[in-house]
Formats: sequence, C-alpha cells, structure tokens
Amino acid sequence: MSDLWYQLKKNKIAMFGLFMTLMLIILAIAAPLVAPYDPYKMAPDARLAGPSLAHLLGTDQFGRDILSRIIYGTRISLQVGIISVGLSLVIGTIIGVVAGYYGKWVDAALSRLTDVMFAFPDILLALVIMAILGPSLTNLMIAVGIVYIPIFARIARGSVLSNKNSLYIEAAQSMGVSNLKIMWKHILPNSMAPLIVQVTLSFAFAILAEAALSFLGLGVSPDTPSWGIMLSEGKNWMESAWWIAVFPGIAITLAVFSFNVMGDGLRDALDPRLKNESA
Repeated sequence: MSDLWYQLKKNKIAMFGLFMTLMLIILAIAAPLVAPYDPYKMAPDARLAGPSLAHLLGTDQFGRDILSRIIYGTRISLQVGIISVGLSLVIGTIIGVVAGYYGKWVDAALSRLTDVMFAFPDILLALVIMAILGPSLTNLMIAVGIVYIPIFARIARGSVLSNKNSLYIEAAQSMGVSNLKIMWKHILPNSMAPLIVQVTLSFAFAILAEAALSFLGLGVSPDTPSWGIMLSEGKNWMESAWWIAVFPGIAITLAVFSFNVMGDGLRDALDPRLKNESA
C-alpha cells in the first residue's frame, strides 16, 4: 500500500481525481448538514431565480434550490455506483475465476454467455432490463449491475489464465489443496489489481448510466433529487433558465472525470512495467 500511495502521489491528475472523489463522498454523507435548503421544498415566490447570494446556483421551475438538489443527488449517484458496481464485481469475478481456472467446457459456456451480453450496447441492455423490471431506484441498480458483469468476468478470467500455471499454484495442487481454496486464497488475491482499477472506471460509467436512465424517465421518481432528473427537467428551460440544466451537467462531468482519472492513476501505479520504467 505504501508503494501504491508513493506511485499515486506522483500523478497530479490522479490525486485531483482522488480529492474530488473524497469530496463527493463527504458531500453525500454530510448532505443534511451542508445543503442550505430542503431539496424537496417548493418556493413559488422564488421559482426560476438566477444564481444569487440567497441561492448560489439558482432555483428550478418549482422554486427548489439547485445547489441543495445537486448535493443530495450525490447520494443517489454514489448509491447506484456502490451497489451496482459491487454486484458486478462479485458476480463477474466469480464467473471469471471459475471459467479461467477450470477451463474446457466450463470456460466455453461461461465465455459464450458473457459474449452474448457484450453484443448489446450498455445503455440498450440497461433499457431492456429496466423495461422488464419497471422504473425504480432498486431496479436501476440491478440493471446497471447486470450490464457490467461481463466486463469484470473477462478481466478476472484473463488474470486467472495468467496465474493458474504458476509454480505456487502447482505446489498447492500437489499438496492436495482443494480447488476452492486455491481460487480463494491464491488466485483471487493475485488477480485483484486490474479488478480494483476497473471498479473505479465502472463507477464513472454507473453514474453516467444512472443519469441517462433517469433522464429518459426510467430511473428514480421525478421528485427525487437526481442529476439525471434535473437534466431532464432543465432541458425545457435552457433559453430562460440555463442554470437548471448546466449545473447538474457540470456535477456529472466532474464526477465522471474524477473517477476516470483516479482509475487511470491506479492503473499506472499498479502496473509493474510502468513502475520499472519510472525507477
């Protein structure tokens, strides 16, 4: 971990991404303390008010404070990211490790399953799943989680294939260690580096997917302070109240950019070839 932190500190852009990610987490946790207004409270007298000292980012068509709704929207985005990416990580890793370790017909069957899922564009597959399950936050997280399962499965499978013929694996097999214990204690820990990087990158995609599905009306309920919902509502007021859509769009951009550059920095820090070149 100390070596990882040393390598990461040398990447200024990655450190910016890490800082912004921590800020998003803090905002999500402390939203009731940080938000200046109730994100659900309507104020007809202040509707469509521009940015001012009273409302730093303005108000929407119902008089709700944009800054407060963006802060609370951080909770929705991180919740979708944590649960959906966690679901993808667990299921995809299990599929990839089993397929890579056992090989033969097991590998062929599981690999064809992931190939079928890869054949569908991410958003299209999520739309199909949401159409089947129905619009809700829980179903949205399930849909996004299913979409990214094949990515983790393929990464885990590749890592297992590169490690399963190592001497320490052969030594464990010769000692009679069970296959389950070999996969859990020996192969999986040595395959975590690329999976950790993919987790950060998938967080960015999950935030985009949540915003896109909510924008299309297949995500959370319309009154929920979600960045995608705010964009959907703001598009009708771009000429007269541009701040309704612009500031949520900036929030999405910063969040996605932060997770992407942090993921790139982790990838560089965990890549032994890049570390040797820098040394």
